Amino acid sequence: MKNRLKKYIRKKVRSLYEDRIGSFFFKQKGHCPCCEQDVLFIASHQWLRDFFKCNNCGSIPRERALMLTIKTQYPQWKQLTIHESSPGNSGHSRLLKKEASQYLETQFFYGETPGAIIKGVRNEDLEEQTFPDESFDLVITSDVMEHIYDPEKAFKEIHRTLKPGGAHIFSVPLINRFKPTQRWATKGENGEPVFLYEPEWHGNPVDKKGSPVTMHWGYDIIDFIKEHTGAVCEIVYYDDLDHGIRAEFREIIVAKKPEQ
Repeated sequence: MKNRLKKYIRKKVRSLYEDRIGSFFFKQKGHCPCCEQDVLFIASHQWLRDFFKCNNCGSIPRERALMLTIKTQYPQWKQLTIHESSPGNSGHSRLLKKEASQYLETQFFYGETPGAIIKGVRNEDLEEQTFPDESFDLVITSDVMEHIYDPEKAFKEIHRTLKPGGAHIFSVPLINRFKPTQRWATKGENGEPVFLYEPEWHGNPVDKKGSPVTMHWGYDIIDFIKEHTGAVCEIVYYDDLDHGIRAEFREIIVAKKPEQ
């Protein structure tokens, strides 16, 4: 009797929940690489990239994929010097801030002094960084490289700041996949975006108006990075429900600086 009552209650709650959000509902037990707990991954929307969340820390698939890549390729990550550009306050960023002993966060505050501390955070433009050569073991970016006006300069600068054997590990939506990469916007005279196609904006943790999309990358991003930096590149592609990694555009790119 008690079990039947529990089943009835669960069914009733589920039906009420689905009435509110629509018919889509997906959940999966697993282990979250970001909060390092056994959790439920739950999606109430078909766009899993932003809505397949850990019920404990709220991380999303690309954050979990990025953290799993870091742990797999650099298991000693807690002791490494890590620079993360434009982090959020969840997912891999939260764990890196908490556990990595030499973690540095930067944001880009347009018009402010490079290298200055603005609102408690160091101001760095990925295209023109103030760090010395070979400063970091890892550079991390999460959905940042589609907002860069001059990606050639940015990738070169990131590579310059890496120690030999270090890597730039990052997520970026490979919208164009097998098609050639397209430049989506250029920089205007006053720093504003000049869109070449339909304007696109994504969220920005330090700017309410958001960040303009400047690039629609394809799989040829690997060739682009190799050409301009000489890095050893690979695309890491997970389909791993045990770690809550299933979604659109969940590829992680690893660009390693060769050992000297």
